[in-house]
Amino acid sequence: MSAADASPKSRRLIVAITGATGAIYGVRLLQILGGMPGIETHLLISDAGVLNLHQELDMKRKDVEALADVAHNVRDVGAAIASGSFQSEGMIVAPCSMKTLAAIAHGLSDNLIARAADVVLKERRKLVLMVRETPFNLAHLRNMTAVTEMGGIIFPPLPGFYHRPRDIAEMVDHTLGRVLDLFALTHNLTPRWQGIKTENSDNP
Repeated sequence: MSAADASPKSRRLIVAITGATGAIYGVRLLQILGGMPGIETHLLISDAGVLNLHQELDMKRKDVEALADVAHNVRDVGAAIASGSFQSEGMIVAPCSMKTLAAIAHGLSDNLIARAADVVLKERRKLVLMVRETPFNLAHLRNMTAVTEMGGIIFPPLPGFYHRPRDIAEMVDHTLGRVLDLFALTHNLTPRWQGIKTENSDNP
């Protein structure tokens, strides 16, 4: 769907899927947001992101674009989301490759993903990068520090286990629930932490 065809909604979120492993995070995020009233999603998929969608999920670009309200071409640096006048809640890059991280950290704006992220930062909106790489080298760490200093949030999708997930889907939802919390979006993706269980504890 084009930006002109999108129905007006109260809150806009930009979602980007790049070439790091973990395409499931971006796809599941779109599915969740698609079920939330009043949320308008604007999607970007890098060329490497398309490859990962096929490799990891057997999905094509058009399959994922159908989950968003608006899909933008990553090369269209003249798109609406490339301007600070485009009002949004912010942007989530899920997953975020080290290439995209570097482009954002150094303000390259060499494609629409990096430009949209640059706009979000300059307008003091929320930018969440679900960075996927391991182990990190010094360049990765410095780039993450730079983005943090600019106001962005580095959010590696590290699974939690205290809620005892039964499968990968529950692990993904738990992580995305934490991301949605950053945008104050109500969800029931995962149980809230209620503190350490003391019943039958081995502690004195």
